[in-house]
Amino acid sequence: MHIEPGVVDGAKIVLSYATAAASFGLAGKMALDTIRNDGGIVSLAARSVATTALVFGFFEILPHYPVGVSEVHFILGSTLFLIFGAGPAALGLALGLLAQGLFFAPFDLPQYGINVTTLLVPLYAMSLLAKRIIPAKTAYKDVKYTQALALSTSYQTGIVAWVAFWAFYGHGFAAENLAQVASFGAAYMSVIILEPIVDLAVLTIPKNADRLTDNLIFQNRLHRAAA
Repeated sequence: MHIEPGVVDGAKIVLSYATAAASFGLAGKMALDTIRNDGGIVSLAARSVATTALVFGFFEILPHYPVGVSEVHFILGSTLFLIFGAGPAALGLALGLLAQGLFFAPFDLPQYGINVTTLLVPLYAMSLLAKRIIPAKTAYKDVKYTQALALSTSYQTGIVAWVAFWAFYGHGFAAENLAQVASFGAAYMSVIILEPIVDLAVLTIPKNADRLTDNLIFQNRLHRAAA
């Protein structure tokens, strides 16, 4: 989902500053919800450190490859959401992306507003979807494959939609640009297929070793029904 340098440039990149500001507002709301309802500021801080480290690792260690106008990454946004909650996931995505740009990919920093929007807005939408498709009486460790698939599909579809928006905004609807966007969207199918499997694999840990995960480092909903 890293937009390639030059896809959006010049005066057009100013729009990304506005969308990034709105995205940070959504991240702030999700973080505030964690403080109010799920362990307070200490828990938010601890989880955010964990998610930042994980996101940084996802970007640098997991396979990633350029396709069309962007790169395909295994971001595992639904996994972060289910394990740590929306607020820590949002902060981890924003800070992990920033750390990766600062230390390993400074050429991505001008596109930071674009990329952080692409990550955070779909996360917020996924958090709303989770409220609709996962009953309040269900702890996240007990989600079904179909529910994990729905979350992953919504998140990755949101990423593809934002990448397409930035590509069309930057370079219009020429045939070559359309082909590059289409190839990127098709490549992201691999992520949609694999992420729910990762979700369920990771969730076997709290299912079978709750003493390791029933603490402030992980969100309360992982083990308990919604209040």
